[in-house]
Amino acid sequence: MKRSALLRHLRRHGCVLKREGTRHSLWMNPANGAVETVPRHNEIPEGLARKICTGLQVPKA
Repeated sequence: MKRSALLRHLRRHGCVLKREGTRHSLWMNPANGAVETVPRHNEIPEGLARKICTGLQVPKA
């Protein structure tokens, strides 16, 4: 999955960027306070994308 598509999916479900790290971005779901890291790769494996969505408690992309 493209990183841009995953970030668009997260924004659509209310998640916000908490901060940028050197190799990862931290995204947060303000509804429940869950935080997940999103790597800065152009392609993110499907399994990792599902794990990120599950951790933020949003529907799977």
